[in-house]
Order: sequence, then structure tokens, then C-alpha cells
Amino acid sequence: MEIPGIHHVTAISGDASGNVRFYTQTLGLRLVKKTVNQDDVKAYHLFYGDETGSPGTEVTFFDWPHSPQTIPGVGTIAPVALRVPGAAALAWWEGRLDDLGVAHGAIEERDGHGVLPLADPEGQLLELVDDGGRAGGHPWPKSPVPAEHGITGVHDVTITSADPESTAAVLTRLLGFRQAGVSRLPDGSGTVTVYEMGQGGPGAQVRVIALDRPTPGMAGIGGVHHVAYRTPTDEEHRQWRERIAAAGLSVTPVIDRYYFRSIYFREPGGALFEIATDGPGFASDEPVESLGERLALPPFLEGRRAAIEADLRPIEVQPAGR
Repeated sequence: MEIPGIHHVTAISGDASGNVRFYTQTLGLRLVKKTVNQDDVKAYHLFYGDETGSPGTEVTFFDWPHSPQTIPGVGTIAPVALRVPGAAALAWWEGRLDDLGVAHGAIEERDGHGVLPLADPEGQLLELVDDGGRAGGHPWPKSPVPAEHGITGVHDVTITSADPESTAAVLTRLLGFRQAGVSRLPDGSGTVTVYEMGQGGPGAQVRVIALDRPTPGMAGIGGVHHVAYRTPTDEEHRQWRERIAAAGLSVTPVIDRYYFRSIYFREPGGALFEIATDGPGFASDEPVESLGERLALPPFLEGRRAAIEADLRPIEVQPAGR
């Protein structure tokens, strides 16, 4: 039983319209599902990814406009690194961000790959990473970004842990990850340890920061709520829940999210983890060609559609390519 990679990363927005505008029109991702947070149906849950929202390509957002701004520190996840197919693509992105007036850092090298740091309009820290041209997701043909430069998935996430030794134990002993390298942070404020899952490489890495002088952080607007890891089958999903519970961690029951099934638990360093099944997928209730164009509700919420729609703020922009 093995976790092959990251399934998705879920962050927090306070501006659904601006969020759609940036992730579809600037980054060129496809809005593959416009739905609601099933635990808070007054909030959108927006899913972005490749043409079909393949597992491993998804960045998602809860729209919580009344949340405070995120506070960097231990227990938080940032930045979120996204894959682009090669050094030429990374250089193209540097020019695109300049043309669009999006602030960014200089391309730097890390672990033999180019990395371009930036942030979305709400302060969510992002990175674009040259993935060496390894196979990833399939960019949406109607994206404003040419396919040869398109974002093909999540590359890695970085966790700043309040208890790095315990986080390491969960990743390696419980989830089966392996340590792939340790180095000092460029600013000298701590160390970063890279862990790999599955075959490793793009989409299968987690970076854990141990700060010399840790300060508490908090997820909010411009921050990550949780990271989800993949599992291929319902049977393995149930086995993961049993394994996590047996290790003494508090884990939710299996929750049917309709597009996938989920379990959630918080690791000792403060980060919220999810394990999600690869299927059934986002085409369960919409044709692939029209994904994300209307508010999608799973069957158990469909009877409440009128009330749910009445409580949602209209999204004022259309997905990229419209």
C-alpha cells in the first residue's frame, strides 16, 4: 500500500471573483468544478486543474471572505509549488508575469531545477517549478496559456512544522514517505527536509521546514487549509484510515465528497492532511466539455439548490477562454 503523490491542495480565498480571474486568466488553469464547501454550503469550493481536473493537478479554494489574513509560521503550509514543463517554459512565465504586472522573484535554482516565486493577489505564496519535462497533467486546450508552457500539476508543498521530528515520523513511519535530502534555508532561519512518496519527483514531494526560532502561524485568506494525498482505491482508502487510527491519531470517518472520498487528520506539527481517492472524478455530474460552467451540487445537496444559490455571492468573471 503506497501513496503515489499529492491529490490536491486546498487554500482560502476571500474574493471568489478575483480568485477565478487569477487562476484561470493569469495562470491558465481550468475551473473544473464550481461547487460549495459541503460542510459550509454558504461558501464556494472552487477547483482548478488540467483539462479534466486529474488527481495531482488540482488547486482548490474555499471562499471565506470573513476569514482573517493568514499568519505565516509553524503549522502552516506555504508555498504551493506548481509544475511547468521545462526551463524554457519557466522563462516564458517570467515574461508573462512581467507583462501582466504580477510581482515575482527571480528564477533561482533548487535541487537542480529552476524555481520562480510569486504570490496571488491575496498573498497566497506560489512557486512555478521546472519539472524537467516529466509527464504531468494535460492543460486545457482553451486556456489562455499555450499548452507547451502550461501548468501541469502540483509539484510540491512546504510545511512549516511545530514539531519536525513528529512530522517526520508521520510522513515516514505512518505514510511510507522517504527522506530525500536536508539543507539549510537560504536565509539561514532553519532547515528544510525533502520527503518523497511513490516514485518521487514532481507531484510526489513534501518539504518540511524546521525553524530555529519558531513562531505560531494560522491559516486564513492567502493561506493553505490542507493538503490531500492520493490513494487509488476505496479498499486502500479504508486501510489507510485503519492504519492512521491504530497509530493513535484522530482521523475522521470516510466522507463521501461525491467526486472523491476523503479522510482527514492533523499531523503533530499542525498541518491538516487529507487522503482522497482518485475517483470517481469531476465528470461524474457534468460533461467534460462544460466542466465548471454552472454551480454543481452533489445529489445530497441538490434538493437545497435554491436556498444554496440564494446565499452565494455571484462570481463576476468567466473562466479563461470564454
